[in-house]
Parts: sequence; structure tokens; C-alpha cells
Amino acid sequence: MPPSCLNEVSQGCLHGCCPTPLLNLPTQEKTISKPRSSSSACRRDFATTTTSTIFPNTKFTNHESLPSLQESFLEFLKAYPQYSATDLIDQIRAQEYYHLSLSDHTCLDYIGIGLFSYSQLQDQGSSRNQVASSSYPPLAPSPPLKSDFPFFSISLKTGNLKTQLLHGDRESEFESAMKKRIMGFLNISENDYCMVFTANRTSAFKLLAEAYPFQSNQKLLTVYDYQSEAVEAMTNYSEKKGAQIMSAEFSWPRLRIQSAKLKKMVESKKKKKKRGLFVFPLHSRITGARYPYLWMSIAQENGWHILIDACALGPKDMDSFGLSLFRPDFLICSFYKVFGENPSGFGCLFVKKSIIPILEATTSAGIVNIVPAKKLFQLRDETSGTDTELEQASKAGLREDDLASSSSFSGHLQVRLEHELSGELKGLEDSEIRESEKPADLIKLGDAESSRNGRQEIECRCLDQVDSLGLILISNRARYLINWLVNSLMKLDHPNTEGIPLVRIYGPKIKFERGPALAFNIFDWKGEKVEPVLVQKLADRSNISLSYGFLHNIWFSDKYAEEKERILEVRGNGSIKIVKNKSKDKADQGITVVTAALGFLANFRDTYKLWAFVAQFLDADFVEKERWRYTALNQKTVEV
Repeated sequence: MPPSCLNEVSQGCLHGCCPTPLLNLPTQEKTISKPRSSSSACRRDFATTTTSTIFPNTKFTNHESLPSLQESFLEFLKAYPQYSATDLIDQIRAQEYYHLSLSDHTCLDYIGIGLFSYSQLQDQGSSRNQVASSSYPPLAPSPPLKSDFPFFSISLKTGNLKTQLLHGDRESEFESAMKKRIMGFLNISENDYCMVFTANRTSAFKLLAEAYPFQSNQKLLTVYDYQSEAVEAMTNYSEKKGAQIMSAEFSWPRLRIQSAKLKKMVESKKKKKKRGLFVFPLHSRITGARYPYLWMSIAQENGWHILIDACALGPKDMDSFGLSLFRPDFLICSFYKVFGENPSGFGCLFVKKSIIPILEATTSAGIVNIVPAKKLFQLRDETSGTDTELEQASKAGLREDDLASSSSFSGHLQVRLEHELSGELKGLEDSEIRESEKPADLIKLGDAESSRNGRQEIECRCLDQVDSLGLILISNRARYLINWLVNSLMKLDHPNTEGIPLVRIYGPKIKFERGPALAFNIFDWKGEKVEPVLVQKLADRSNISLSYGFLHNIWFSDKYAEEKERILEVRGNGSIKIVKNKSKDKADQGITVVTAALGFLANFRDTYKLWAFVAQFLDADFVEKERWRYTALNQKTVEV
């Protein structure tokens, strides 16, 4: 990375290698004319370099003709020589997340950021075994502790969100330390915002919808190019309270915001009139599209309360978000535990202190306590032990919005249930031990807690790693990988079909400022879409975890009327079908897509592996061969 880039972090790098999201603000562009010109030129050069350097003038029509991993990597480095400056991430991956290499598992179904490292998790397992054998009666024989032993779990509680925000609750030292660590990571001031833990992202949206005064601020305006369980939960509760629901639309085929329509919905002739709640995601967690931050300023000027959905923000993106500039009224984010191992976690709802008085007092579920692992087993002993109670005690911690369809997620649920709800720690005392009397090893999370000035501090090693790497390093690496992948996928064409592309990518393609998420579909040689669920299943057999989503709120101009007839589907009751009556079910119309997301630990091998897997669909008989192979291995016919 050029040294000059490192000196320009605060004002944004203009050399084409560093992210400059705040320079996308039209208001800043008007006052900084010269940097704007230089920055725009660098972005154009980046796209040109990608297309002209990576497999120039080449189309691949046979998966066996793909260059090898080593050959592809050398070409990749020619296009992005500064990728070598990110090898510190490879070292962290090798040392702290070595399970990814041991299992040869490519995780492309995660979006967001984890709390702990895999190595830290393993240390916790050994530490816990030592404590149990020395400080307590011997445990009953049990298999060796597996790698997904939880650092914590969550316990549901029913409460009043407004009261919780105003007066707080009796929170443990552990919970207070976790809250302090997260607010520090996100650069959110405790003087300005209050925070509560929620079961997941969906719970946070639902809690806010129940407490927000839609009777006086009657509108709910959302900006999402995909169907979201969390947004649907907010919409449903808002409608019950009489809210007027509005959604931004996205122009086909590039899925850019329909600016004129959104501006008309946001603006008001009466500037100080109470409008409602404007829900803005910053990034699309499905297509990787990034939206101009100016929309927040326009909405604030027109009397809207702003909810920022930060769940799709990458590591350290909050540093470039400029929270002090926009100061949203509400912010929601989520964290999972360990990348590639345990995707369960919790959500966080932040509310600006000056806004709390307008909220309504409601009693609802969704707020949770963060419970250390040791206390989890005490809670288990305090129940009657029925399956229903145990399931309810842990369910909230096992479910994360928009991960429910991921193939790796479902595999972890049963494993974690077995560990958290087993009787391994039956010999531990039932009575609660005061914090001061607990053996140190019982409350430390693999060296995750320490005491400084009488207060616990939690070591979230993944957050520490992200902090040490910094925004520029992480963003550059993701930029190189995702754009290489997009370019390479677009080089795949079916043979003998006059160049019918194998892959269609939705949203931004090769672009300097695009997120590390990707929405695409695979089409056979006849131009028929391969169902995303089938693609996901076949990828899982190759040890690649993908997800699928549903794009909606798509606007087609008359130019694309025929294409609209061919590609739109309607989703309802869990099934998807081609739209028959375009005048009906508009809200449920959209396109089902395969999705992939590159976390900060992704490397070139991960992206190459996905490319090579997708290329196999160039073989017209690939799906049928896989069906027969699966049947032969399992000695039975299974619907694929």
C-alpha cells in the first residue's frame, strides 16, 4: 500500500486503494471539487484495471479449462499487487481460525462480525475442563469438549423497553463489560446513547416498532432491495398501530435507488412536521450495494426519526460512518460468536437519550440478558428440566435473522443444544455464587476477562484483531476479492450457445465502492434458472456454505417490460412461482437469488473455490450427475 494512503485515512485516500465512503456525500463533493475529480478518476481506473487485467478477452466454456488456483492467484496479484499488504489477515486466520483450513470449509454465508476467535474458544474449553476437575466434584464421563462450547448464552426476559432505557436494570459485571466493549468498538458514546441486548436482529426491529409512537408519527419508510424477516416484523407491528407503510424502489437492472420517488416520499412541504420512522440500511446485505449517506440528512431535515440498520456493516465500517455527523435516533446491529463455527449471537438496539421520552411504554419479549456459560447450567438446574423449558431457554441464542437459510447454521444448532443442555456440569453447585467468591477461571472466557480498577474487561479477540488491522487494510482486501470474483463469474459462458452467460449478477458488478456481498443466479444452457436452493445444496456437498435471498421492490421501466414478465416471481407461504397476474401480490413480487458474503477472513482460495464450483454448471449434465452420485452414496433416492 502506498505510504501516502496511510497518511490520508482521516480525509479519505484518493489513490484508488482506500475506502472513502464519506466522500460519496454530495454535500462534501460540492465543497471539495478537486478531490472529487481525483477520487472519481481512481474509481474508474479501478474498474478498468480489473476488467483489462483479469482474464482479458477470455471466456470459459468448460470447467476443466479453468486455470489452476496457483495460476489464478498470480494473475490476481498482477491486477491487485497491493493485496500482498494484507497478508497479516492470513497470519491471523492461520493462527486463530485454523479450523477453516483443517476442515477445508469455505464460509460464505456470514455477514457482520464475530466476537471471539476459534483459538480463544479452544482455550476456554481446556480451561473449563481444568477448573471442573480441580474445584468441583468429578464430572460424569463425557466426550471431549467440542469446539463450539459457548462463551455465553442469553436468557429471555419480558420487560418495558422505555423503562429499561431510562432506568436500566440490574446487570451483571459481565454484561456491563460486554456492553462497554461493544460500544467502544462501534465508537458510540455512553453519554449520548442507551443500549439493550436483544435476542437477535429481528427482535430489535420488533421491539422498536412496538415502542415507537406511530399514532403521532404515522409513517414508516424503509430502503431495502431484499425481503428481510426483521423489516417484515417491524412492518407488521407498525401496521397494527395504524402506520402508513412506504418502501423505496430499485431500478432494474442495476438495482439503484429510484431517487426521484424516494425524495418525494421523504420530503415534506412543512419542514418541522412530524413524519415518522425512516429505516436506512447503509449497505444491502444481499447485493452489496452501498447507498448515499445524504438520504439521512434529507430525512432529518424533513422531520423523520432515523433508524440506522448497521447489521450489514463490515468490520471497522463504523469508523467511516461518521456517527457524530448524522447522530441517528436509533441504531441496530448484531454480533455472532465465532466465524465459521458458531453463528449464534445477539442483537443490539441503541436509542439516543434525547429520544427516549417519546417512546411508548410497552411490555414485550425480545430483550435479553447475556449469561456467562457457568450461569447457563445454573439456570438449567433451576428449571424442572422439561424439554420445552430447555428449548425455550436456549432458542433465542440459536437463531439469527437472515442466517436461517444458511447451510452451515443449521448444522450448529443441534451440536450446541447437545452441549448447552447436556448434564455435563451436573455436579456444579445449584446455589448462586457471588461474583467475588467465584474461582477466577470460572468467569474468565479463555483469558477473556480481566480486572482493572475493580472492573471486569472482556477480551473479544475477534474485535481486537479487527481493531488492530484497521479500516483500510480490511476494506482493500474485501474490495480486491469481491471484484475479482464478480469479474471471473462473468467470464463463464455456456458452450455452443452464442455466448449465453452462465451467471447473472444482480446489483453492482465491478465497482470500487461495493460491499463484499453478492447476489447471483445460475442459468442452464437453455436459459432456465437453476433454483437457488438446489445451488445451495450442491455447494454444501463441496463444503461451501452459501445462502439465498429474495430481491423485491424492483421497478421496471417500459424498456424492460418483456424481461419483467420472464423473471419476476411471487413469494408466499414458503413457495415461489412465476408471477401470473402482475396486478396482484406486488409486495411479494421479486427474484430469488443465491447469495455469498466475504468476511474479513476470506482469502483468495475461498473465492476461487466458489468460482470453480459455479463453473461446474457449464457441464449440462452436472446436476443429474450429482443426483446419481448422491443416490449411490446413500443407497436411496433423495429429492434434490
